[in-house]
Amino acid sequence: MTEHPSSATVPSNASRRHFVGLAGLTAAAVFGTNRLTGSAQPAVNDFDILNFALNLEYLEAEYYLRAAFGRGLAAADVTGTGTLGQVTGGTRVPFASSAIQQYAYEIAKDEENHVKFLRAAITARGGAPVARPTINLQESFAAAAAAAGLPSGFNPYADEKSFLLGAFIFEDVGVTGYKGAAPLLVNKDILEAAAGLLAVESYHASEIRTVLFARGLTSETQAISDLRDLVDGPDANGLDADLDQGLVLNGNANIVPTDANGLVFSRTTRQVLNIVYLGGTTAGGFFPDGLNGTIR
Repeated sequence: MTEHPSSATVPSNASRRHFVGLAGLTAAAVFGTNRLTGSAQPAVNDFDILNFALNLEYLEAEYYLRAAFGRGLAAADVTGTGTLGQVTGGTRVPFASSAIQQYAYEIAKDEENHVKFLRAAITARGGAPVARPTINLQESFAAAAAAAGLPSGFNPYADEKSFLLGAFIFEDVGVTGYKGAAPLLVNKDILEAAAGLLAVESYHASEIRTVLFARGLTSETQAISDLRDLVDGPDANGLDADLDQGLVLNGNANIVPTDANGLVFSRTTRQVLNIVYLGGTTAGGFFPDGLNGTIR
């Protein structure tokens, strides 16, 4: 089990549920579960999985590119099937240290390349990449931070500390999402590529977690971890598993969150959606209009 900060720092599960409900980020419908996707989604193919990943890579790329360079993805890299959405929020971060700035540069370019790679991989195999959906990088972060019990008016672009906490909100989600999607992939070449994406996202997550731990931001990150656990919902077996870990476990640094076998946790696509929708079931949070594609 993870260590939790004091109740004075993090609100109770009940109060967080109440906040998320008041913020309009939840929906009344409850999906039935599928053994692999953890939702009522229809049967999916490799293109559906790649496009699901592409939606999430759009989010990460837009977040980091704005923080590092003050720009978003190029117009040629966001078109496709479904409704093309706009991006709200995001400005260049006034970094105080060269090291954090260079970390942001590297991650931003990686995420931009992930978008390009996934779009090319889908197209090369006769599929159609989805367009970038509507993305909110402003109110979504403020709502997530408030639900986690962090100070109101949180802006991940205000300074490098805020930038790191903003990155922590969804970095671990990408890792567990890629791991959970692996059994759904049929084509071995695509599976190998997904393994490469998972590895890079794991590097990114560990980089962010290491810096946050070194800066002593353990209570803030634990609050975010608790919120992710609260909203992600049941696992593929219908159990409400504790899949998230903060930066401290049993009194020691916990840079690499793993299960009892030393393996990365898996999240179903439904659990990932619950987090990026901030508790919603069809839309909300970082994706106000939902994702494009079959898995949404």
